[in-house]
Amino acid sequence: MDGAAKRVEMVPAKRRALILEHLRINGAASIQELADTIGGSQSTVRRDLEHLVEKGYLERTHGGAHLTQPLRATFEREAPVNAALMHAEKVAIGEEAAKRLSPGDCVIFDGSSTVMEAVKAAAARRISLTVIVNSLDIAQLCSEVLDWRVIVPGGTVRPGFANLAGQPGEEFIRSLHADVCLTGASAVTGTMLTERSLELASLKRAMIASARRTILLVDSSKFTAPAFCTLCDVSQMHEIITDTGIEADAYSALKVTEKIVTLVSAGEMDRNRA
Repeated sequence: MDGAAKRVEMVPAKRRALILEHLRINGAASIQELADTIGGSQSTVRRDLEHLVEKGYLERTHGGAHLTQPLRATFEREAPVNAALMHAEKVAIGEEAAKRLSPGDCVIFDGSSTVMEAVKAAAARRISLTVIVNSLDIAQLCSEVLDWRVIVPGGTVRPGFANLAGQPGEEFIRSLHADVCLTGASAVTGTMLTERSLELASLKRAMIASARRTILLVDSSKFTAPAFCTLCDVSQMHEIITDTGIEADAYSALKVTEKIVTLVSAGEMDRNRA
């Protein structure tokens, strides 16, 4: 079986993420160009485009599609598609973040896809941790690590996501004093962090306030127009870990804060410490 044939077997979320990545880098593309990108048929691409247009990611053009820019302020990508986007970069960021954890730490993990990669990397280290997490998927992964005590604070499951928000979880988190919080953000604009959900922003503010230090994990695609509501300022972070694809202007804005900025690449680690 050749490489193209193998790629046809991709799960839909990964195919759609490849299409979105291609359009993000190249702008509009034809159906044939996208078929070549995912190694599938034009009919497969058409079905994927129909799905992505229906969900609000894309606008169709004659014979192809282009990204909807900017995304609507409250638009949230489907969880499987979001996890597949910039996946190699997220893995590299997660591996770097896991190095910040020490045996015996009490750690708050938010439910973002990049934090999930950090959890996987931390689990491979087999160090003892106390974990507070609002993601049911991450909690399931954490429960398989025998040296971890896992606490799920409760709340309401957000529609379409396996994450909890609201009460009683938020009030419980505000009562904690954790060592580290690993969090993501929907968007970083200058030094402003934003989220697409009021409930999620409120929960993340509680997480940040309850940790002695917070590390922001965001891939370079997150440096964009603001999402719906303000989360906080980058100045409240102890460190920002992102990838080397970050634009120069966005990187300069982070450096002005005099916080630690660490850049990683999918192929090799490339640290830049402020």
